[in-house]
Amino acid sequence: MYKLEIINISKIFKKNGVETIALSETNMKIPKGKFVSLIGPSGCGKSTLFNIIAGLLRPSSGEVLLDGENIIGKKGCVGYMLQKDLLLPWRTILDNVILGLEIKGVTKKESEERAIPLLHRYGLKGFEHHYPRELSGGMRQRAALLRTLLYDQDVILLDEPFGALDAQTRLMMQTWLLQIWSDFKKTVLFVTHDIDEAIYLSDEIYVLSPRPGRLKAKVTVNLPRPREEQTMLLDEYIRLKQEILELLKEEEPLKRVE
Repeated sequence: MYKLEIINISKIFKKNGVETIALSETNMKIPKGKFVSLIGPSGCGKSTLFNIIAGLLRPSSGEVLLDGENIIGKKGCVGYMLQKDLLLPWRTILDNVILGLEIKGVTKKESEERAIPLLHRYGLKGFEHHYPRELSGGMRQRAALLRTLLYDQDVILLDEPFGALDAQTRLMMQTWLLQIWSDFKKTVLFVTHDIDEAIYLSDEIYVLSPRPGRLKAKVTVNLPRPREEQTMLLDEYIRLKQEILELLKEEEPLKRVE
Protein backbone atom coordinates (compact mmCIF):
# COMPACT_ATOMS: atom_id res chain seq x y z
CA MET A 1 0.00 0.00 0.00
CA TYR A 2 1.27 3.49 -0.86
CA LYS A 3 1.26 6.23 1.77
CA LEU A 4 -0.53 8.71 -0.51
CA GLU A 5 -2.39 7.99 -3.75
CA ILE A 6 -3.83 10.55 -6.16
CA ILE A 7 -6.36 8.74 -8.33
CA ASN A 8 -7.83 10.33 -11.48
CA ILE A 9 -8.00 13.79 -9.91
CA SER A 10 -9.50 16.49 -12.13
CA LYS A 11 -10.51 20.03 -11.26
CA ILE A 12 -12.63 22.37 -13.37
CA PHE A 13 -13.24 25.95 -12.24
CA LYS A 14 -16.34 27.74 -13.49
CA LYS A 15 -16.70 31.53 -13.63
CA ASN A 16 -19.28 33.54 -15.55
CA GLY A 17 -20.29 30.43 -17.44
CA VAL A 18 -16.73 29.75 -18.60
CA GLU A 19 -14.96 26.52 -17.61
CA THR A 20 -11.23 26.36 -16.93
CA ILE A 21 -9.59 22.96 -16.56
CA ALA A 22 -6.89 23.26 -13.90
CA LEU A 23 -6.10 19.55 -13.54
CA SER A 24 -6.94 16.63 -15.79
CA GLU A 25 -6.90 12.96 -14.74
CA THR A 26 -3.89 13.25 -12.45
CA ASN A 27 -2.49 10.07 -10.88
CA MET A 28 0.35 9.71 -8.39
CA LYS A 29 1.55 7.00 -6.00
CA ILE A 30 3.77 8.24 -3.18
CA PRO A 31 5.65 5.59 -1.12
CA LYS A 32 6.01 6.05 2.62
CA GLY A 33 9.00 8.12 3.70
CA LYS A 34 9.93 9.31 0.21
CA PHE A 35 10.76 12.86 -0.86
CA VAL A 36 8.77 13.59 -4.02
CA SER A 37 8.77 16.83 -6.02
CA LEU A 38 6.31 18.28 -8.52
CA ILE A 39 7.69 20.57 -11.18
CA GLY A 40 5.99 22.32 -14.07
CA PRO A 41 5.21 25.72 -15.59
CA SER A 42 3.20 28.37 -13.75
CA GLY A 43 -0.51 27.66 -13.83
CA CYS A 44 -0.17 23.90 -14.35
CA GLY A 45 -2.24 23.06 -11.26
CA LYS A 46 0.43 22.22 -8.67
CA SER A 47 -1.06 24.41 -5.95
CA THR A 48 -4.58 23.32 -6.90
CA LEU A 49 -3.53 19.71 -6.35
CA PHE A 50 -2.02 20.59 -2.96
CA ASN A 51 -5.23 22.33 -1.89
CA ILE A 52 -7.19 19.21 -2.85
CA ILE A 53 -4.84 16.92 -0.89
CA ALA A 54 -5.08 19.26 2.12
CA GLY A 55 -8.88 19.15 2.04
CA LEU A 56 -9.22 22.86 1.24
CA LEU A 57 -10.66 22.26 -2.24
CA ARG A 58 -12.86 19.52 -3.64
CA PRO A 59 -11.90 18.01 -6.99
CA SER A 60 -14.36 17.72 -9.84
CA SER A 61 -13.57 14.00 -9.90
CA GLY A 62 -11.18 11.50 -8.39
CA GLU A 63 -9.91 10.39 -5.00
CA VAL A 64 -7.05 11.12 -2.61
CA LEU A 65 -6.12 8.12 -0.46
CA LEU A 66 -4.02 8.43 2.70
CA ASP A 67 -3.12 4.98 4.02
CA GLY A 68 -5.93 3.67 1.85
CA GLU A 69 -8.60 6.04 3.22
CA ASN A 70 -10.26 8.66 1.03
CA ILE A 71 -9.52 12.10 2.56
CA ILE A 72 -11.32 14.31 0.02
CA GLY A 73 -12.68 17.34 1.89
CA LYS A 74 -11.03 16.35 5.18
CA LYS A 75 -8.80 19.02 6.73
CA GLY A 76 -5.89 18.37 9.07
CA CYS A 77 -4.84 15.01 7.61
CA VAL A 78 -1.55 16.37 6.27
CA GLY A 79 0.88 19.14 7.21
CA TYR A 80 0.88 22.04 4.72
CA MET A 81 3.39 24.87 4.38
CA LEU A 82 3.02 27.63 1.82
CA GLN A 83 5.71 29.79 0.22
CA LYS A 84 5.04 32.64 2.63
CA ASP A 85 5.97 31.78 6.20
CA LEU A 86 2.64 33.21 7.53
CA LEU A 87 4.13 33.70 11.00
CA LEU A 88 1.91 35.81 13.24
CA PRO A 89 3.80 39.08 13.88
CA TRP A 90 2.46 39.53 17.42
CA ARG A 91 3.66 36.08 18.56
CA THR A 92 7.23 35.15 19.40
CA ILE A 93 9.01 32.49 17.33
CA LEU A 94 8.34 29.91 20.04
CA ASP A 95 4.67 30.84 20.22
CA ASN A 96 4.42 30.66 16.42
CA VAL A 97 6.04 27.23 16.29
CA ILE A 98 3.63 25.75 18.87
CA LEU A 99 0.52 27.22 17.22
CA GLY A 100 -0.52 23.97 15.53
CA LEU A 101 -0.16 22.03 18.78
CA GLU A 102 -2.28 24.57 20.60
CA ILE A 103 -4.99 24.24 17.94
CA LYS A 104 -4.87 20.47 18.53
CA GLY A 105 -5.54 21.08 22.23
CA VAL A 106 -2.05 20.38 23.58
CA THR A 107 -1.25 22.47 26.66
CA LYS A 108 1.17 25.35 26.25
CA LYS A 109 3.62 23.78 28.71
CA GLU A 110 3.72 20.48 26.82
CA SER A 111 3.87 22.28 23.47
CA GLU A 112 6.89 24.30 24.58
CA GLU A 113 8.61 21.19 25.96
CA ARG A 114 8.25 19.56 22.54
CA ALA A 115 9.21 22.65 20.53
CA ILE A 116 12.26 23.99 22.36
CA PRO A 117 14.55 20.99 21.66
CA LEU A 118 13.69 21.27 17.95
CA LEU A 119 14.41 25.01 17.91
CA HIS A 120 17.78 24.30 19.52
CA ARG A 121 18.65 21.37 17.25
CA TYR A 122 17.66 23.05 13.99
CA GLY A 123 19.29 26.45 14.18
CA LEU A 124 16.94 28.68 16.17
CA LYS A 125 18.51 28.46 19.62
CA GLY A 126 18.58 31.90 21.21
CA PHE A 127 15.75 33.19 19.00
CA GLU A 128 12.83 31.58 20.82
CA HIS A 129 11.56 34.87 22.21
CA HIS A 130 12.30 37.03 19.18
CA TYR A 131 9.50 38.22 16.89
CA PRO A 132 9.31 37.37 13.17
CA ARG A 133 10.32 40.91 12.13
CA GLU A 134 13.65 40.40 13.94
CA LEU A 135 14.62 37.32 11.91
CA SER A 136 15.97 36.83 8.39
CA GLY A 137 13.85 35.23 5.69
CA GLY A 138 15.68 31.92 6.03
CA MET A 139 15.20 31.82 9.80
CA ARG A 140 11.50 32.61 9.46
CA GLN A 141 11.17 29.73 7.02
CA ARG A 142 12.89 27.45 9.54
CA ALA A 143 10.33 28.45 12.14
CA ALA A 144 7.44 27.92 9.73
CA LEU A 145 8.71 24.47 8.76
CA LEU A 146 9.20 23.45 12.39
CA ARG A 147 5.63 24.58 13.08
CA THR A 148 4.46 22.32 10.24
CA LEU A 149 6.60 19.46 11.53
CA LEU A 150 5.27 19.79 15.08
CA TYR A 151 1.72 19.46 13.75
CA ASP A 152 2.90 15.83 13.52
CA GLN A 153 1.29 14.40 10.40
CA ASP A 154 2.98 11.66 8.40
CA VAL A 155 2.66 13.56 5.11
CA ILE A 156 3.95 17.12 4.66
CA LEU A 157 3.11 19.33 1.67
CA LEU A 158 5.66 22.07 0.94
CA ASP A 159 4.60 24.60 -1.70
CA GLU A 160 7.73 26.43 -2.89
CA PRO A 161 8.90 27.19 0.66
CA PHE A 162 12.27 28.57 -0.50
CA GLY A 163 11.11 30.38 -3.62
CA ALA A 164 11.59 33.88 -2.18
CA LEU A 165 15.08 33.27 -0.78
CA ASP A 166 18.38 34.25 -2.38
CA ALA A 167 20.42 31.47 -4.00
CA GLN A 168 22.93 31.01 -1.17
CA THR A 169 20.29 30.94 1.56
CA ARG A 170 18.15 28.64 -0.57
CA LEU A 171 20.88 26.01 -0.89
CA MET A 172 21.54 26.20 2.84
CA MET A 173 17.83 25.70 3.55
CA GLN A 174 17.62 22.76 1.14
CA THR A 175 20.43 20.99 3.00
CA TRP A 176 18.77 21.86 6.32
CA LEU A 177 15.45 20.43 5.06
CA LEU A 178 17.15 17.18 4.01
CA GLN A 179 18.57 16.85 7.52
CA ILE A 180 15.09 17.20 9.05
CA TRP A 181 13.59 14.79 6.52
CA SER A 182 16.30 12.23 7.29
CA ASP A 183 15.73 12.61 11.04
CA PHE A 184 11.93 12.38 11.03
CA LYS A 185 11.25 10.08 8.04
CA LYS A 186 8.21 12.05 6.94
CA THR A 187 6.66 11.60 3.51
CA VAL A 188 7.24 14.91 1.70
CA LEU A 189 5.50 16.25 -1.39
CA PHE A 190 7.35 19.36 -2.59
CA VAL A 191 6.35 21.91 -5.25
CA THR A 192 9.10 23.85 -7.01
CA HIS A 193 9.83 25.67 -10.28
CA ASP A 194 13.55 25.01 -9.85
CA ILE A 195 14.99 21.92 -11.58
CA ASP A 196 18.17 21.93 -9.48
CA GLU A 197 16.14 22.08 -6.28
CA ALA A 198 13.91 19.20 -7.39
CA ILE A 199 16.87 16.95 -8.28
CA TYR A 200 18.91 17.85 -5.20
CA LEU A 201 16.07 17.06 -2.77
CA SER A 202 14.06 14.27 -4.32
CA ASP A 203 13.71 10.53 -4.69
CA GLU A 204 11.13 11.01 -7.45
CA ILE A 205 10.07 13.97 -9.59
CA TYR A 206 6.70 14.31 -11.29
CA VAL A 207 6.76 16.60 -14.32
CA LEU A 208 3.47 18.37 -15.14
CA SER A 209 2.33 19.81 -18.44
CA PRO A 210 1.00 23.35 -18.98
CA ARG A 211 -2.68 23.92 -18.20
CA PRO A 212 -4.66 21.78 -18.13
CA GLY A 213 -2.17 20.17 -15.79
CA ARG A 214 -1.49 16.50 -16.30
CA LEU A 215 1.46 14.30 -15.55
CA LYS A 216 3.93 14.02 -18.39
CA ALA A 217 6.45 11.77 -16.70
CA LYS A 218 7.84 10.45 -13.45
CA VAL A 219 11.61 10.73 -13.11
CA THR A 220 13.45 8.56 -10.57
CA VAL A 221 16.46 10.19 -8.89
CA ASN A 222 19.09 7.59 -7.98
CA LEU A 223 21.71 9.97 -6.66
CA PRO A 224 23.42 8.82 -3.44
CA ARG A 225 22.41 10.23 -0.05
CA PRO A 226 23.33 12.18 1.98
CA ARG A 227 23.62 14.89 -0.65
CA GLU A 228 25.92 17.89 -0.68
CA GLU A 229 26.98 20.63 -3.06
CA GLN A 230 29.31 18.25 -4.91
CA THR A 231 26.26 16.15 -5.82
CA MET A 232 25.43 18.80 -8.41
CA LEU A 233 28.67 18.06 -10.27
CA LEU A 234 27.96 14.36 -10.82
CA ASP A 235 27.36 13.13 -14.37
CA GLU A 236 24.04 11.56 -13.32
CA TYR A 237 22.88 14.88 -11.86
CA ILE A 238 23.65 16.68 -15.12
CA ARG A 239 21.90 13.93 -17.13
CA LEU A 240 18.78 14.23 -14.97
CA LYS A 241 18.75 18.00 -15.38
CA GLN A 242 18.93 17.67 -19.14
CA GLU A 243 16.12 15.09 -19.16
CA ILE A 244 13.82 17.30 -17.11
CA LEU A 245 14.64 20.36 -19.20
CA GLU A 246 13.58 18.44 -22.30
CA LEU A 247 10.36 17.28 -20.64
CA LEU A 248 9.48 20.83 -19.63
CA LYS A 249 10.07 22.07 -23.18
CA GLU A 250 7.84 19.39 -24.68
CA GLU A 251 4.11 19.74 -24.78
CA GLU A 252 3.23 16.77 -26.97
CA PRO A 253 3.24 13.88 -26.88
CA LEU A 254 2.54 13.34 -23.21
CA LYS A 255 4.44 10.45 -21.67
CA ARG A 256 2.48 7.80 -19.88
CA VAL A 257 3.11 7.59 -16.12
CA GLU A 258 3.61 4.03 -14.97
